[in-house]
Amino acid sequence: MSKQVPKEAFKFLNKLAKNNDRDWFNEHKSEFKSLKSEVKAVFEDLMVKVQEHDRIQRLKVFRIYRDIRFSKDKTPYKTHISANYIRVKPDLRGSYYLHLEPGNSFIGAGFWAPEKDDLLRIRKEFEMDADEIREILKDRNLIKHWGELQGDELKTAPRDFDKEHQNIDLIRKKQFIFSKALSDELVLSDQLVDHVNDAFKAIRPFFDYMTEVLTTDENGVSLI
Repeated sequence: MSKQVPKEAFKFLNKLAKNNDRDWFNEHKSEFKSLKSEVKAVFEDLMVKVQEHDRIQRLKVFRIYRDIRFSKDKTPYKTHISANYIRVKPDLRGSYYLHLEPGNSFIGAGFWAPEKDDLLRIRKEFEMDADEIREILKDRNLIKHWGELQGDELKTAPRDFDKEHQNIDLIRKKQFIFSKALSDELVLSDQLVDHVNDAFKAIRPFFDYMTEVLTTDENGVSLI
């Protein structure tokens, strides 16, 4: 049986949302550390399962402290606990994300902020041929677990691309991400790890395609 997120973790995060200040947090810091340890065990349990079908370079559990230097919101703490599963680089591209927050939990996957050269390479690929990626995006299993491809996009064509191109809907994209909400009931159940693992499996055809694009040049010659 998979490990479970303790209900007390969500109770704590709800209290933190109402008392988001350093004095309150410091008074309850030992409770937070204990709960975070239990949640981390769930993240690690998922890591073991993902390693059975993918190669993960590392698990990154994000800190509870917010970076408020450039934010108008000066509350010092996040009201969620999250983790990133980073695939082995440079061989594999993309990463998985799990976000746990009362009423706002979700999974994510894809390419949030592609580097300039990577973004151009992806667009060039779509300019040449988008049949394969369109087939992947229509896959029933992917849609079942993730829905449609999301992400910010330009209002018009990028520089040096034809705004009338048949694949301009893909070429305009600046991000290539998937996101799916998780109910509190699911998050706090013993089904969470298997559910998320199944979703991570379902995104693999997309990751495999993007990895092939980003590790080859426009002639298909390997860059690694």
